[in-house]
Amino acid sequence: MDKSLIKGFIAARVAKELKDGDVVNLGIGIPTMVPNFLPEGVKLTLHAELGCVGAGPKPAEGEEDYYVVDAGGQPSSCTLGGSFIDSATSFCIIRGGHVDATILGCLECDEEGNLANWIIPGKKMPGMGGAMDLLVGAKNVIVAMEHTAKGKHKILKKCRLPYTAVNCITKIITEMCVLEVTPDGLLMTEINPEFTVEDVKAFSDGVAIDVPANVGFYGGSYYMTSTNSATIVNNSSYQGVQFQTSKSKYGDGPLPLTLRMKVMMSFY
Repeated sequence: MDKSLIKGFIAARVAKELKDGDVVNLGIGIPTMVPNFLPEGVKLTLHAELGCVGAGPKPAEGEEDYYVVDAGGQPSSCTLGGSFIDSATSFCIIRGGHVDATILGCLECDEEGNLANWIIPGKKMPGMGGAMDLLVGAKNVIVAMEHTAKGKHKILKKCRLPYTAVNCITKIITEMCVLEVTPDGLLMTEINPEFTVEDVKAFSDGVAIDVPANVGFYGGSYYMTSTNSATIVNNSSYQGVQFQTSKSKYGDGPLPLTLRMKVMMSFY
């Protein structure tokens, strides 16, 4: 998959998890791109733990108010009807269970739904921010990240870095697949047709991933794990991503029918 398209691809898929009226907290990086891909008719109330309910988009150059910043310290804004609040009130909103979803990245996560994203021992760290509160206070915790970091696995059997929180993740969404965290472990609910189930497992540190008979494709089709072929249910497009099929040899994998993607994402 084209490296330059990965972050937008992940953000577009994450956007489908959100409903109109949701109160959502966005971490830095890929999560900040999610509002660009919201389905028509879905409006969110963005909560920023720094002290804003109704956070808005990045202001135009020259219109920045440097007293108003996002979680990454970059210029932000407050929408009409939004409000600034103190830290105590902001964290009461989180701890009171009023945040419908938090979307954030991580350094590591594991099959038990544990997450590590606040420190690498021995390296300088800017601070833990509100992640610890958000992971235990939000109704849904969605990890939005690239599946690996410079070839190193990020989805592990057990986190090696210090935990931010344990048993907290609802879903993990990467460029390769969507994994739901269940009491029995990780359940694959969707897969990017550029990859096989074996690809995902190979880049997931040997984690046991439950793969149902029919795994959804990004885009509404499904992958028949019980046979050595892929079945295309419909020619659907997914947030500007169109799937095209072409017959070709796929190494030793179970997909003699591979799917090519023609990506036409627009960032706005």
